[in-house]
Amino acid sequence: MDKNEQLETAAKKVGIGAIRRHVFLCLGPKCCTPEVGEASWELLKQKLKDAGLQSGDDICQRTRVGCLRICCHGPTMVVYPEGTWYRDMTPDKIDRFVQEHLVEGKPIEEWIFAKNALCADQDGD
Repeated sequence: MDKNEQLETAAKKVGIGAIRRHVFLCLGPKCCTPEVGEASWELLKQKLKDAGLQSGDDICQRTRVGCLRICCHGPTMVVYPEGTWYRDMTPDKIDRFVQEHLVEGKPIEEWIFAKNALCADQDGD
């Protein structure tokens, strides 16, 4: 398999072309303990799968990161393209986040500390 075929296969596997949102979750260690960050990550992966957001036409890509440069009140999470920044995304919040924000399209305002859409005309949908 040549490089182009490998890249095409890898891109297809993660759903590039059908990605609607991309969630980045900081796993610490400055904003939270690595154990809490890892627990949130594992639950996020499972809940995205359970909600059917890993395949089809409405994929939510996920990426674990070591630092989002907000080194307090973590785990910190950002959802693109709407640029919704969440604080304290501990495991007890992941289920509600996936259901309300990602499935229903209703960000959870009491957990949001900043908004910065990638496009000026982005309405969050």
